Amino acid sequence: MRFTAKTISLAVASAFVVFGCGKETPPPPPPKAEQPAAPPAKPTVTVKIGHVSPLTGPQAHLGKDNENGARLAIEEANAKKLEIGGAVVTFDLLGEDDQADPKQGTTVAQKLIDAKVNGVVGHLNSGTTIPASKLYHDAGIPQISPSATNPKYTQQGFKTAYRVMANDEQQGKVLGDYATHQLAAKKIAIIDDRTAYGQGVADEFEKAAKAGGATIVAREFTNDKATDFAAILTKIKSKKPDIVMYGGMDAQAGPMAQQLKKLGIKSRMLFADGGCTTEFHKLSGDAGEGHYCSLPGLPLDKMPGGPAFKEKYAKRFNVDIQLYAPYAYDAASVMIDAMQRANSVEPAKYLEALPKTSLDGVTAKITFDEKGDVKDAAITLYQAKGGKWEALESIGGGAPAPAQPAAMEGMGGMTAAPAAAPAAAAPAEKK
Repeated sequence: MRFTAKTISLAVASAFVVFGCGKETPPPPPPKAEQPAAPPAKPTVTVKIGHVSPLTGPQAHLGKDNENGARLAIEEANAKKLEIGGAVVTFDLLGEDDQADPKQGTTVAQKLIDAKVNGVVGHLNSGTTIPASKLYHDAGIPQISPSATNPKYTQQGFKTAYRVMANDEQQGKVLGDYATHQLAAKKIAIIDDRTAYGQGVADEFEKAAKAGGATIVAREFTNDKATDFAAILTKIKSKKPDIVMYGGMDAQAGPMAQQLKKLGIKSRMLFADGGCTTEFHKLSGDAGEGHYCSLPGLPLDKMPGGPAFKEKYAKRFNVDIQLYAPYAYDAASVMIDAMQRANSVEPAKYLEALPKTSLDGVTAKITFDEKGDVKDAAITLYQAKGGKWEALESIGGGAPAPAQPAAMEGMGGMTAAPAAAPAAAAPAEKK
């Protein structure tokens, strides 16, 4: 067959037609569905919470302990990205140093007020907490102290003042009862540091000790900066007291224990929470052995959230708890809880929710009485053994039945009371 150029051209054209018809043109893609608009970002708000404690000076270890406790509560709240009043809240802790000085306490209180804080956790000491509380009250700012125990703080009628641990009426009463009933002390010497805390707890102790039949053979005074107590202790030595009660902090209690031993005074010391710290053992050395103290609340390992708190505190700060950190944590938690229940971070609004608090805290179930004191507070007695505080018994706050009376070893011939239940703490003013 002879192919001409025209034949070839027609064949090629036909081929293109055949193949072109065999391949369908894909339909155009459907129009993209419109994506729903992203919801608008929720507003954010920064809430300033002040914290005040001594961060310099002989009580700095306690002050930092408090600040750490409050900071841990705030960091945990921030991790939850809480929404209050329709906004995502970030809490910011503003820490201030009042140096355990009343004048500095009011200075930093005004500084926090000027910074427009939404609330204050603190102060640590009663001597700084009480004068500062008037400023916070006048400014309408809620204040929750984790550690100020002088009863006057919540007896001023300020609706802004709260605390989360037992007061000195409770603690002094328990100490006085313990000294006279359990330790069978008949002659007691009392020393205090003239601060609102030290004098306050010593006064309450004296009332209870006298009611228990003891004689106060000496009442002496020092200050919260002193370290030499030779003159006072020499005067007391001639009185041959069964117990030396000290109202003050560990910075004085530790050296005082050493000087008691140096002077050959066999009397045991007894003091409240200000001296009931790990720092006491460092300052007193082996002279601290056998002395007694009390702490508001249950021992850390018996607190509802104590063991877990101890673990996370050590993990976060790489130090041991000194004393009040669990209470500072609870104080900050109570404040944040009240904001959530009020659905507002405004002080005037969440202040209305604070009296209705019912929070399962680290230290206890926290509820308040009409004054702002925590209800049903426990007090625990301890004795120094082997460089540590060993819990003896707890009184109040749903604590178990009291232990048997403690033996008074090395007390210059003094003997313990017969094995009997100690006098229960009277229903003193609750926290």
